[in-house]
Amino acid sequence: MKLFMASLATETNSFSPIPTGWSGFKEHLYTKSASRGEAGLYAAAVTRWRAMAEAQNWAVVEGLCTYAQPAGPTVRAVYETMRDDILSDLRAAMPVDVVLMSMHGAMIAQGYDDCEGDMMARVREIVGPDAIIGLELDPHCHLTTQMLDNTTAIVCYKEYPHVDVVERAEDLFALCAEAAAGRVNPVMRDYDCRMMAMYHTPFDPIRSYVDRMSAMEGKDGILSVSLVHGFPWGDSPRCGTRTLVIADGNASLAERRARELGQELWAMRNDLRRFPNMEDGLDLAVKLDANPVVLADFADNAGGGAPSDSTFVLRAALERGLRDIAFATFWDPVLVGMCMDAGIGAKMAVRLGGKIGPMSGDPVDLTVTVRGIATDAVQHLGTAEMNMGDCVWLEADGVHVVINTLRTQTFHPEAFQNLGIDLSRMKYVVVKSSQHFYDGFAPIAAEVIHLATPGAITPDYTIVPYTRRDGNFWPKTENPFAGEDPAP
Repeated sequence: MKLFMASLATETNSFSPIPTGWSGFKEHLYTKSASRGEAGLYAAAVTRWRAMAEAQNWAVVEGLCTYAQPAGPTVRAVYETMRDDILSDLRAAMPVDVVLMSMHGAMIAQGYDDCEGDMMARVREIVGPDAIIGLELDPHCHLTTQMLDNTTAIVCYKEYPHVDVVERAEDLFALCAEAAAGRVNPVMRDYDCRMMAMYHTPFDPIRSYVDRMSAMEGKDGILSVSLVHGFPWGDSPRCGTRTLVIADGNASLAERRARELGQELWAMRNDLRRFPNMEDGLDLAVKLDANPVVLADFADNAGGGAPSDSTFVLRAALERGLRDIAFATFWDPVLVGMCMDAGIGAKMAVRLGGKIGPMSGDPVDLTVTVRGIATDAVQHLGTAEMNMGDCVWLEADGVHVVINTLRTQTFHPEAFQNLGIDLSRMKYVVVKSSQHFYDGFAPIAAEVIHLATPGAITPDYTIVPYTRRDGNFWPKTENPFAGEDPAP
């Protein structure tokens, strides 16, 4: 057997003011040897695939692996150049038996509403109808017909936070290896749940739902089951929640199971978690009188394309006079450079945040002391290393702020600990993240509160200004199935 593998990924926030260009990709991961020890989420799959393939004495050819922090649509020439690089290496590697790709599933470029579907169609054209094509996706994807029509199997991560990338890569490899050997015949069907929501897998009812979903796999002809959460801030006609089932040669079984799972999710829609607004969430944190209370600044999550420099929570905390409160991370390469030049112990007047646009709020002027500096800092999401760049710890009368040079969300307490910040001494810890922080912070938190903050990825899905998809989804429409019989 001969395997070709590659990775091209970003998550596009159609409403972000930050374009995704060359710097976005090359500052995180851009290599054709990612499986040889590179760090990051999108090196994890190819690293595991190489190990599994070589254990079976397969030949392995590795193409480009690259990832950009989520932002606005990718510049057309940048996408086309990277795509064509991968396709050129695939042509040179022919003939191949299996192609495995690690992508996000919500990548939009100028002129391309569906980069993953475009890539899969071009891969299929090269390898022909009989080769096996496997695609690993983030569940915050837009599952499109073009993706489904041109692949043998699609597997999404099951967990949010995404701590199971390696496990799902293993599932996809095993499924595609079985298909290549002729032992299974994967058939995929999906179901449109007509919902837009966040599905946090550590909490019921979603925890139990995902466990039931996983238990179906490997039984009664079901090969794989995925919940496609959708990415609500990507302006795609397919934006929204879907269920995906892969059956062994039985399309009607796959269709029926996908429909049943979708209807089960629809029935629990009113039991999904809801978040307090910023002021109510801060009130709750103060009343708890426990430490540390971890508060998620949901809408300023760089992992969803936000700038990671909004000041709404910081300003509210200052107005309330909160102390022993720590924030991470504010993206501000210029201020980081200034503080590093000044050195630890320097006292400075700084202008913090509010630089990128209206979704960042107004800048905050503070007099701060530089308390710590860390160069080339790293934090973890599960076992994946996530680069932060250079970081600086600023302190202003009991208000502690981490600023950094590589725009990224806060995944782990290491974002603070790298600089020497002792979170056990903080009453409040504010992380710019929507959910990926949870696996790292929950073990140290007295309480975790997700704040429905203002910003670039508002959790109010009824006001997202779509132009490419209709409004026939819950909660924007109370019953998007009106006039239909949703029963199987």
